[in-house]
Amino acid sequence: MKKILFSLAAAAALLLTAACGNDDMADDMPVITDEGITANPVDCQVYNRGDKIPFRYRFTDNEELGNYNIEIHNNFDHHTHGTQASSCSLDPKKKAVKPWVFNQDYKIPHGLKAYDASQDIRIPEDIDPGDYHFMIRLTDKKGNQQLRAMAIKIK
Repeated sequence: MKKILFSLAAAAALLLTAACGNDDMADDMPVITDEGITANPVDCQVYNRGDKIPFRYRFTDNEELGNYNIEIHNNFDHHTHGTQASSCSLDPKKKAVKPWVFNQDYKIPHGLKAYDASQDIRIPEDIDPGDYHFMIRLTDKKGNQQLRAMAIKIK
């Protein structure tokens, strides 16, 4: 009986330690936020071919930020990335003929714990209109990464 109680206590202590470790890990993750700014883009936003997407987000980290990446790709097949907060109305599924793919890395100045990112991204005029994903990947100096994906529509 003592062995069983000892084993249960040890297992409980191990689970408690693991749970605390996960909280510490979450504290180390960089943050993509709209706090204190007007963020853009947001879910379900509509843009026109030939226009610009004004990208505006705030990034923070408990130690030091590293860099960020913006990726835009079609969602003609209605796939998800699991980080979208809401569901937007989607066009019918379709085959891509001339889809837009944008993938660009951006450096954050050295030593910063907070950074207001701002980019104007021109939408090509000759791409397939329809549903797209706008993805932000933020990495801190330690290599921890945060992902945020938004559904947008291009007309």
